[in-house]
Amino acid sequence: MAEGKGVALDRAQVKKAVQALQAFLKTKSTPDALFLEETQQVSLLFTLWKVPKEAQTIRIPLPHGQRPDTDEICLFTRDEPNMTSEQTQRFYKKLLEVKGVKNISEIIPYKALRTEYKPFEAKRRLVGNYDLFLSDERVRRLLPSHLGKHFYERKREPLCVNLQSKQLARDIQRVIQGTSLKVTKKGCCCMARVAHSGMTADEVTDNIEAAVQTVVSKIRANGPVMKLIHLKSQTSVALPIYTSDLSNLDSLVKKENPTDLPKKEAKKKKAGIKQTDATGEEGKEEEEIPQLVPIATPSKKPKLEKRSKKKKLEKAPKAAKPPVSKKGKGKKSPSKLTKRAKRRPARRTQK
Repeated sequence: MAEGKGVALDRAQVKKAVQALQAFLKTKSTPDALFLEETQQVSLLFTLWKVPKEAQTIRIPLPHGQRPDTDEICLFTRDEPNMTSEQTQRFYKKLLEVKGVKNISEIIPYKALRTEYKPFEAKRRLVGNYDLFLSDERVRRLLPSHLGKHFYERKREPLCVNLQSKQLARDIQRVIQGTSLKVTKKGCCCMARVAHSGMTADEVTDNIEAAVQTVVSKIRANGPVMKLIHLKSQTSVALPIYTSDLSNLDSLVKKENPTDLPKKEAKKKKAGIKQTDATGEEGKEEEEIPQLVPIATPSKKPKLEKRSKKKKLEKAPKAAKPPVSKKGKGKKSPSKLTKRAKRRPARRTQK
């Protein structure tokens, strides 16, 4: 495990939680439900101390397979050169048979995905027809623009597989029977499916321990990461199986503000602020009381700038107006009268 991230699970406590969850699921099961859904998913809910700074997807291999053999699996492959879509489909079917892979129910080449599954309803049907999607590593970056939002809203995006691997059957089996955890930057909680209700208590416990060890070792964070771990199903209450020590919180605070703490302590010592208990003994130092009035006065630079602008405007020369005599106030100038007098006879002659 990574240093400072260790999570020590109590196997006996985890097994008790698994047995309690299985007993609850048996009481809630009905005869009709056996035909609709034979098993329920068992998941781990991880609660982190802090919201992660970057998104991450963690692949988790499990010792016991958590998917039944009846699950329908679809594989997206690349287009082989000089082959049609049907020929490419036959080529990869033969390849999987030779390698010993038997649990792939459908193969869709990239060209067929672009043409046959272009309409909105076709993509919607494709998501509902299969339980798991796999994709060739060589076309994984081309798929998001053609799959649409249905795959990502339902968290059914394809898992990558190397079809050129020498041990293809083992790699595909690990991906199918394993699980993955998506760590996002939107919150401090994330969930991963680790088992189903049809497994034994020991198998579920083994999967839980393996999943916790993988997540704690691969998650990108410094210091203590895991705060709480719960076990739950789709219809049950979350059962706690791990709770972090509160001492981890102090170490996180010190790492976030390592320079601020000694400065605050030095200020308190200089001020000599101490509090006394009821017995009269000196105890912890008092907290600083926030001041309502700001200490720093606002700068007077903006006012100076306004005054300088006003002075500039005052110094600017104004347009000179023609002098007006006191006697001629309210009377029209003689030049305008003569112009109008000249225009009048011209207008009369035009009529």
